[in-house]
Amino acid sequence: MRLEGNSHRDTPDANVIDWLLEEDQPSVRYHTLVDLLGRNEDDPEVKAAHSTIPRVGWAHDLLRTQKPKGYWEAHEPRTVREWVNFLRFPLYNSSIWKGIVLSDLGLTATDPRVRRLADRIFQYKLHLSSEVNLFTEEICIVGNAARMLTRFGYADDRRVRKLYDWMIEDQREDGGWNCSTGTPGTLDVWEALAAYAALPRAKRSGKIEQSISRGSEFYLERRLFQEGRRYAPWFRFHYPIHYFYDVLVGLDVMTQLGFADDRRLGPALKILKNKRQPDGSWLLDAVHPDMVPDAGSVPSLKKHKRFTLEAPGKPSKWITLTALRVLRRVEDAS
Repeated sequence: MRLEGNSHRDTPDANVIDWLLEEDQPSVRYHTLVDLLGRNEDDPEVKAAHSTIPRVGWAHDLLRTQKPKGYWEAHEPRTVREWVNFLRFPLYNSSIWKGIVLSDLGLTATDPRVRRLADRIFQYKLHLSSEVNLFTEEICIVGNAARMLTRFGYADDRRVRKLYDWMIEDQREDGGWNCSTGTPGTLDVWEALAAYAALPRAKRSGKIEQSISRGSEFYLERRLFQEGRRYAPWFRFHYPIHYFYDVLVGLDVMTQLGFADDRRLGPALKILKNKRQPDGSWLLDAVHPDMVPDAGSVPSLKKHKRFTLEAPGKPSKWITLTALRVLRRVEDAS
């Protein structure tokens, strides 16, 4: 699937690449140009697409409801309870969750609205002298915050480095992570490895590289989905990712970390290829993997409003982009 320059027009993927290059979603266009077509960041089309991300499409829709100080909540906290919940709750619709999506879409702190959001996160959730912070929270939120802030451009900030220190410390003996104290690792807790994947190699310490090696082996040993009884939600591709895992999440993280040539990815890659539609796209199977279109969900999710960018059950530009990125890395590695 070597798709460089305009050569994609001579491949079977031409139609789907042209679909991803449409200008209605400049974040998808930008990532397609860079990650699939091999364009450089200084390419005029790449620069134009990136500059349009906050002005058109998903990122614009998110940013237009942001408050002037950088958050989406009604107001800043006035009580201890509000302080604890601020930016994090309600799940999936508060500021940190929206920031994670903005970081996925390609925005950084060069945009003042992103910078104001980061300022609020540092002020309320990563203040070094505050008892209300994320530094020793569950790895799920720690990894998500580290990945988001790294992508925003704060990888060298000592508060972000402190998040990475906790991910190393909280890694279990088996190489995985868990959001429950004293329990073994589980495939469901992928956020630490995803944060490592967002960190440029030059910024990874020896301890981080060792943690990556142990964590990746945990996933590869289990072929990304072989843990306990078959769990159907892991086979439903979803976005936004939030806390939830699926096979595509695992493939995306493993191939980003440099394991695209590991043969143990074979079963997961077969699942990925089998889910491709005749037109070359992939569907958004669900908003959350535990939620399927027009069906029930697990009780813990029913109370949370569903936040999505695309319609579940239909071809998804974001899922298709992610899937093709995975296949591109595998081809490059081979």
